[in-house]
Amino acid sequence: MGQADVVRLHRFIAQCGLTSRRKAEDLIREGRVTVNGQVVTEMGVTVGLEDHVEVDGEALAPPRRQVFLLNKPKGSITTLSDPHGRPTIVKFLPSNAVGVKPVGRLDKDTDGVIVLTNDGSLASRLTHPRYGVEKEYEATVLGSVSDRELQRLATGVWIPGGKTAPARVERLGYSEKEGTTRLRLILHEGRNRQVRLMAESVGHPVVSLTRVRFAFLRKRGLRPGECRSLSQEETAKLERLVGLRK
Repeated sequence: MGQADVVRLHRFIAQCGLTSRRKAEDLIREGRVTVNGQVVTEMGVTVGLEDHVEVDGEALAPPRRQVFLLNKPKGSITTLSDPHGRPTIVKFLPSNAVGVKPVGRLDKDTDGVIVLTNDGSLASRLTHPRYGVEKEYEATVLGSVSDRELQRLATGVWIPGGKTAPARVERLGYSEKEGTTRLRLILHEGRNRQVRLMAESVGHPVVSLTRVRFAFLRKRGLRPGECRSLSQEETAKLERLVGLRK
């Protein structure tokens, strides 16, 4: 949670690890929560790190900022809960993760690195096109991709939502036996299913897709489903990348 962040009170209580957001709402309605010495019973009140929050007279410690890197396996949904009961990434998170959310998404059939954090300011900037955070993918697509098609992918193609921004695209190899081409794509935007839609737009549907890098963070050394905390140095480097630190 960044210094400038404010969140709704029930969410703040949940992020402190006391209880769930739904139960936190009950605590507020029951008059058991105070903010800066004043009892709060209505929903919608927001608080920040400078506010003093108590539940039943006990002060809550503000949630410690957490940033994780997960190597998401194929077949899992990039969300913390799913109403349809599909497997989500929550089972891969450490037990001490409090209030973290994924920064962007990878679809169910895509594996690779994803950042999770409870710092709203950092998450917002990492996903904002203005900051151009690089995402590197390796894709296997059907057919032999021509130089002209590579150029189209690099300069931008039309997909739902508009033309894609310029990207770096490289052919890694062609398998005559499989009839597939391996590509490396480095994007500065993160639209829904973007790599798959780009490949389809030039007539080469994706067979398999993995994100190997987010900014400077690589999946190297992380097994599928493995999650690790970022070091202070790595977090500071991310902040500098998006202008939150000099």
